Amino acid sequence: MTKRPRVLDSWAVVAFIEAEEPAAEKVEAMFADAHESDTPLLISTVNLGEVWYSLARAYSEVEADRSVARVLHLGLEVVDVDWDLAQQAAAFKMKGNIAYADCFAAALARKLKAELVTGDKEFRQVENAVKIIWL
Repeated sequence: MTKRPRVLDSWAVVAFIEAEEPAAEKVEAMFADAHESDTPLLISTVNLGEVWYSLARAYSEVEADRSVARVLHLGLEVVDVDWDLAQQAAAFKMKGNIAYADCFAAALARKLKAELVTGDKEFRQVENAVKIIWL
């Protein structure tokens, strides 16, 4: 039985990769649950790029490549950004003081009626527009 899709923002993915407890444990459980229940776990290309540059800056480009490959191997699906998604992200940015990259995670969650998984407090500004699972 497929459940409601979940969108991971970069905060959630980086916390998982860096094993920041307890968030990493929760994200790991979501990967397992997604596999068992055929629940899509998604990330926008913009947010995955944010994951990559955060890891490359903190560690190395090689480590960033390895880490991104690992989460993709676990089943994280990348959703390309189209005009509708970019426009919704821009609308979130226009209405609030939220990082533009974060707006893409919120826009994807809203478009797909998905749950947004994060620990980033900036997302409090979009709680009325998307369902958030707080880590």
